[in-house]
Amino acid sequence: MKKTIIANVVPEETRVALLEDNELMEISVERSESGHLVGNIYKGRVKNVLPGMQAAFVDIGRDKNAFLYMGDAGRQAACQHLTIGQDVLVQIAKDAMGDKGPRATISLTLPGRYIVLMPTVDYIGISRRIEEESERDRLRQIAESIRPAGMGVIVRTIAEGKSQDELMKDMAYLTNMWSSLSNRAKRINAPALIYRDADLVVRIVRDYLTSDVSEFVIDSQEAYNRVVDLLKYISPELVDCVTLYDPTGQNDDIFCRFNLNVQLESLRDRRVELTCGGYLVIDHTEALTVIDVNTGKFVGNISLSETVFQTNLEAAVQIARQLRLRDIGGIIIIDFIDMDKPEQRAAVLNALELALKKDRTKSNVLGITNLGLVEMTRKKARQNINGMLYSPCPCCLGKGRIKSPETVVIDIKREIRKLNKRSRSGGRLLIQVHPQVADFLTKQGELKRLEQETARSLLVETTENMNPEMFSLLWKPD
Repeated sequence: MKKTIIANVVPEETRVALLEDNELMEISVERSESGHLVGNIYKGRVKNVLPGMQAAFVDIGRDKNAFLYMGDAGRQAACQHLTIGQDVLVQIAKDAMGDKGPRATISLTLPGRYIVLMPTVDYIGISRRIEEESERDRLRQIAESIRPAGMGVIVRTIAEGKSQDELMKDMAYLTNMWSSLSNRAKRINAPALIYRDADLVVRIVRDYLTSDVSEFVIDSQEAYNRVVDLLKYISPELVDCVTLYDPTGQNDDIFCRFNLNVQLESLRDRRVELTCGGYLVIDHTEALTVIDVNTGKFVGNISLSETVFQTNLEAAVQIARQLRLRDIGGIIIIDFIDMDKPEQRAAVLNALELALKKDRTKSNVLGITNLGLVEMTRKKARQNINGMLYSPCPCCLGKGRIKSPETVVIDIKREIRKLNKRSRSGGRLLIQVHPQVADFLTKQGELKRLEQETARSLLVETTENMNPEMFSLLWKPD
C-alpha cells in the first residue's frame, strides 16, 4: 500500500492529509489561534470536588475548568484526598467540546518516537498492532530493563524490530524531559502550563511517518526544515522521503494540486455514495452517531440476498474510512441492510473489523444486536473535523431543518388575524419575507383571498438576506 502525507502550512492553520493508494483516508486541522489541548500538562488548582461523581473540577488557567474523573478503581483513593485549593498535575485527555470543558487525567504520559513514558504509574504495555508473540516478548524485556524504577512504559508500533540502543535513546530523552517538567512544576504557581504537546507537523512525524510512507510533501520551507532536522535525529533513513512542494507554475495550493479541497468539502454531506450505487447516511446526535446503509440504485444481477450482501460489504469498508476521515468518536450505531444468512452477517462484521485495523484510533466493535444493528465505539479525544471547520446554521440552529414556505405563510396569516382583532381594519400592511416565502404567498390568488378576509391592502416585499423562517409586518395608515 502506497502512503502519502500532504501538509499545508499557513500562518492561520495547518492541514495534514494522509493518502493510502492516492485515496484520502485521514485529515487533521490545527488552528494557530486555538491550537489543541490534548497531551498538554498543567499544574492546576482544584476548584471543586464532587465525591458523588468521583470527580473534581480543576482550574488550569483557561476559560473552562478541566473535568478530572477519578472513578477508576486504582484512583478512587486519590480522589478522596483531593481538597479545594490543592495543586495537582493533570494532563488533558480530551479537548473541550461544546459546553463541556476539557477532560483531564492524573495518569501522565510523555510520547516519544518508539515509547511512551508514564512517570506516575508502574506499568509495561506493548502496542496491540505488534502481533508476533516473540517480538512482543523481546520488546517487553527491553522495556523492563530500560525503564526507571516505578515508572511505566508503553512500546509503540514503530518500535517493532528496533534495537535496545534505539529505545534507550528515546528513554533518555523522555526521562530528561520529565525531570525538567517536575522541577518546573515545583517552582511555578498554579494554574500554569507545564508541558505543551508538539504541534501538528511534529506529531505527524512522531506518530505517522514510518518506513511504509513513500512521500511526505510540505509546502512550507520553515516546516520542511523542522521536519528534516527532527528526522536527522530520530530516523535519518526517512529524510529522503520528505519533499518541499514547489508551487512554481502551479495556480493552486498544495491541497488543490492533490484534489483534496473538494474531498474536504464533501465531509459536510450526510450522504456518502458507494461505488455499487448504494449509499450511506451519517447523522450525528448528542449521544451517538448513526450510520444507515441503503441499496440506492444498486439492483444487482443474481438475487436480492446477494445484492444486499454486496452492498453491506462495500458499506463496511466505506464506513471505516468515513470514521477516520471525519474523526467520528464515541458511540456509533450502524444499520446495515437486513441479511437473512448468519454467514453473511458474520462476513460483513469481519469486513468492518478488518478495515478498522488500519485506523490508529482505538475502536471496539461490540457485535450485532437483536434488531440487526451493529454497535461499536471509537475513541474520542478531539473535536471532529466538522465541529472544527463549521458552525451551526443560524437559520436552523443545527437542527438541519427550517420551516417550509407554506408553514411560514400560515404563521403570517395567524399574526395578521391577531392584528385584526387588536386594531381596526383598513390601511395597508407591508409584509417583508424571504423570496421563497413571497413566491408561495403570492401564488394562486393567496394574497387576494387574505386581503378580502382582513379588509386590508397587503403589500409583499422580498428581502434576500432575511432568514427564511422570519417575517416582518409593518402597518401603514391610509
